[in-house]
Amino acid sequence: MSTTTTDSTTGTARTGTRGEPVNPGNPAVENTAASVGTAGGEQADTLALLERGRTLSTPVLRAAVDRLAAPMDTVAAYHFGWIDAQGNAADGDGGKAVRPALALLSAEAAGASAEVGIPGAVAVELVHNFSLLHDDLMDGDEQRRHRDTVWKVHGPALAILVGDALFALANEVLLELGTVEAGRATRRLTTASRKLIDGQAQDISYEHRERVSVEECLEMEGNKTGALLACAVSIGAVLGGADDRTADKLEEYGYHLGLAFQAVDDLLGIWGDPESTGKQTWSDLRQRKKSLPVVAALAAGGPASAELAELLAADAKSNDFENFSEEEFAARAALIEAAGGRQWTADEARRQHAVAVRALDDVDMPQRVRAQLVALADFVVVRKR
Repeated sequence: MSTTTTDSTTGTARTGTRGEPVNPGNPAVENTAASVGTAGGEQADTLALLERGRTLSTPVLRAAVDRLAAPMDTVAAYHFGWIDAQGNAADGDGGKAVRPALALLSAEAAGASAEVGIPGAVAVELVHNFSLLHDDLMDGDEQRRHRDTVWKVHGPALAILVGDALFALANEVLLELGTVEAGRATRRLTTASRKLIDGQAQDISYEHRERVSVEECLEMEGNKTGALLACAVSIGAVLGGADDRTADKLEEYGYHLGLAFQAVDDLLGIWGDPESTGKQTWSDLRQRKKSLPVVAALAAGGPASAELAELLAADAKSNDFENFSEEEFAARAALIEAAGGRQWTADEARRQHAVAVRALDDVDMPQRVRAQLVALADFVVVRKR
């Protein structure tokens, strides 16, 4: 699997980029020089792919959730946006559905029908939502997708239990297929899940350190986000009978796409519009996260970097951090930008996008499928939430 190459002193990526300017309407990357390609179709085609993934996987996902004992079934339904806090039917925001879309395309990349990838799409979505339930509790996030999080509505105990149950269901959905391919797919899912948990543990530990290197941050984000996206884009192919070489190359695409995805997430975590993200302003700064913009700014050197380092060191010792004003968080965000952290992260999203797309060159697949995978990669880097 390819790894990221950066300058060890500044964290600056050394490889080239491709394509056209990022959509300037994206609040996370406006006023930067980052760019991505647009080969592979218009946005409408990408949205159709996401909708297909959601439409085909949701009935199987709901059937899996219905297996849970009460009250976990209704708590999970609330988390997925199918009901409101009072138990009434709702049409909530169930997320972007990037992973199900990738799993279905993965099956088609192997020459199978999209439907072959549905169990894989559901399994990956269950693991992803297991991680969200636990992450929200660990991070103290009170809002997700413009609604109160599960732990806020139903309490921490049920948030933990429902997350655990979704993780168990993911493996059950695959293994009940009873095929050799299902066993191979489950092995990839469990490996990705372990890496995801490794990444979350790293993320938490970094919050209590004054300094984290760019390389450490990229490793953490590769585990936390890259591993499951890599699994999503190989699991359908494995279920469709693809050999390990093909699955590994698809995972390479997914891993670097995950790093691009997380880089954009890190930008949105500081500069994203709460109306789009569904989270508080300066969300990651409030949680003292050592995200890419922060670690890149600290590694850059210069007056803004030094001032930022002093502020963050003082923040770590402050007993009044939770009462900081909007202006205080805005000042820290401004220092991150002045030190170059915002620009570097936007450039890194573009670089990881390019590495992901190049990995597809080594996979023998229908040109239509390749174009759609490129279009989804483009979507990940120019999204607003």
